[in-house]
Amino acid sequence: MIHRIPRPDARLDDSTRLLNVARDGRPPLPSMMIAAPLPDDVSVSFEFFPPKSDEAAETLWSAIKRLEPLAPEYVSVTYGAGGTTRERTHATVTRIANETAMAPAAHLTCVGATIDEVDAVAESYWDAGVKHIVALRGDPPAGADRYQPHPGGYAYAADLVTGLKKIADFEISVAAYPEMHPEAGSAEADLDNLKRKIDNGATRAITQFFFDPEVFLRFLDRARAAGITVPIVPGIIPVTNFNMTAKFAKMCGADVPKWMHDLFDGLDDDAETRKLIAASVAAEQCRVLHASGVNAFHFYTMNKADLCYAICHVMGVRSSSAV
Repeated sequence: MIHRIPRPDARLDDSTRLLNVARDGRPPLPSMMIAAPLPDDVSVSFEFFPPKSDEAAETLWSAIKRLEPLAPEYVSVTYGAGGTTRERTHATVTRIANETAMAPAAHLTCVGATIDEVDAVAESYWDAGVKHIVALRGDPPAGADRYQPHPGGYAYAADLVTGLKKIADFEISVAAYPEMHPEAGSAEADLDNLKRKIDNGATRAITQFFFDPEVFLRFLDRARAAGITVPIVPGIIPVTNFNMTAKFAKMCGADVPKWMHDLFDGLDDDAETRKLIAASVAAEQCRVLHASGVNAFHFYTMNKADLCYAICHVMGVRSSSAV
């Protein structure tokens, strides 16, 4: 379980903290988070999306094989918006199960299917040896401006969790939103919904990506105060395409701080420098979180391995051959 450990800079007001640097420019000890002792208790997981072409499939499989030696706790494979990649998701998940040593987790949503249809997919996963489901409400299908439950389907993720537990004893992960789901009525209502999913049988929450570590830590405090005791794993996205990430962040309610805009300013045509900055930012983010007691991280890989591999190295997660 992830616990929050009091930080050495806890006396500082949250508004004065920028990552690990106080307003006066003097960071708490150690002076550089990168100089702190190398973590030896970190676990990681990786998220991929199913390929849309043969070329994309080769890129995906190359990323999977590159990250496999890091022995992630699990790797997950997403659905497309509206559940449009169900078959490709299933094919990717089963290939991971059959051809790697990694434990796959399949995303499953409520969108565009009846309860019987969703249950049949879940049963096929169980029969194929896939015991971990990431249970999500799902995004509206293309052309729809808001989510509507499918007639005869699971209405929301909490209902899907209940249904999955009736089928088999799945390990179930669900989504959490440190900055609130954009459709939630309030932060309190959003947290109540998360607790409902946990109470119905979910065993882990994975957060939407964020960039300010304090956003996650404050959310973790609120969740624990609400009686949510399962692991809450921060979702980390290395930003290789800043404009695309900023656009996506706006859609899902994640704040992109001004300092992020400043760091990536002027680099639209400089992919190599963007990669260096992306790795530095994400590594610092993870080291700050680890110093606050967080020891599990979920990486949104965008089907690219190199940055995630480098960040894991900084976090003490190494392949067995490199130890």
